[in-house]
Amino acid sequence: MRDPMTESREGSDSQADGDASRLDLAQARAAGILLDVLGGRSLDAVLTQHDAELVALGRHVRAVCRDLCFGVLRHHGRLKALLRPLLKKETQPIVGILLEVGAYQLVHTRTAPHAVVDHAVRAASALTHPAVGGFVNAVLRSLQRTLPELERAADATPEGRFSHPEWWIRRLRRDHPAAWRDILLAGQQHPPFTLRVNLRRQSRTAYLERLAAAGLAAEVVNDGQAAAIRLLTPCPVERLPGFADGCVSVQDASAQLAATLLNAQAGQRVLDACAAPGGKTAHLLEHTDGLDLVALDHDAQRLNRVEQTLQRLGLQATLRRADAADLDAWWDGRPFDRILLDAPCTGSGVTRRHPDIRWLRHSSDPARLAATQRALGAALWRTLKPGGTLLYVTCSLFAEEGPGFVQTFLADHPDALPIPLSGPAFTDAWVLPDELHDGFFYARFDRRAS
Repeated sequence: MRDPMTESREGSDSQADGDASRLDLAQARAAGILLDVLGGRSLDAVLTQHDAELVALGRHVRAVCRDLCFGVLRHHGRLKALLRPLLKKETQPIVGILLEVGAYQLVHTRTAPHAVVDHAVRAASALTHPAVGGFVNAVLRSLQRTLPELERAADATPEGRFSHPEWWIRRLRRDHPAAWRDILLAGQQHPPFTLRVNLRRQSRTAYLERLAAAGLAAEVVNDGQAAAIRLLTPCPVERLPGFADGCVSVQDASAQLAATLLNAQAGQRVLDACAAPGGKTAHLLEHTDGLDLVALDHDAQRLNRVEQTLQRLGLQATLRRADAADLDAWWDGRPFDRILLDAPCTGSGVTRRHPDIRWLRHSSDPARLAATQRALGAALWRTLKPGGTLLYVTCSLFAEEGPGFVQTFLADHPDALPIPLSGPAFTDAWVLPDELHDGFFYARFDRRAS
């Protein structure tokens, strides 16, 4: 999951102020990155690939470019709908994306409109041909003049109104008939910047005092957890008191529920399957002394992030690189008391942090990933002691990856006892996205002793 301290702030002062003479560079770089992302690559991967180039262009250009990438992807469906009546013929893909960049700035940021248009013309001329600049100028000027009419037309289509793919909207209407609109609207907001205080080092109250002394406003997350704090204004982690010393971590409040719900006890053997990037692994170790914890992930690079996280926090676990479903590749035959299965999923509950997800997923993905989740659950159940607990977690809001898993799992495993979950954050087994939480699904199964 992308850390919120690196989450760009669309419409921030970084676009209104600073070196406006280089805005065309930010627009052009953002258009190229977005074209790559909408072609099928994750935003994280593409930004990482281009980061050295963006750093070389300067801090302001890099910040604006990232703002544009996040903002356009959040509003991609609506931006397309706004521009569609203005495009009388098909345009080059890079020009279409550059128009979305300009439209996003005109509609959602405080950047001076004349600067947006003038620099978009320069960017278009540099990316394609000087004659294209005139076309970009005409379209963006028309957008400014006719915006109310265009917005009414955009509202007439689900994708234009909610800026999610139509198949996605239909799924949420089916799976959450009372909450689907709120879920979609939440996906258009900035994610909360939530911290997890390391209670081994200090109390939550003491850390709130440290934040206040550093000039960082924060509040307690009142959802029954002991360690969660919401920072009211995101900042780089370097500004967080004690971050380098392991006093605090960045972790969504929904994700912090896992350690409490798993209820591991001192001395128990615990498996964190699909552990990367390690936030839940670390929280389990902070939450309970003396765990014999195995953290498993199939991706070596992501497993290295788990190791780095544990080193920063001064925690220890056994790290294994393997596919959790392939027991022969990693399991030594010793059963576990507790298993956390944070299963790979569509990520439909975290689209405000990862706005590219909604445009990269396909309607077949929930069923495909549900099959993977079932295979993982079946394999890992074999490694659980009688009387032990498996906690299933996804950051998805699609029923195939939540209640659908539970129904199939219970049918296939008669020795599984479902344990009801409750608390301030829960709506049934869901944690629905709101100003404090990302969207998650939790299910707990205890293995009958006989």
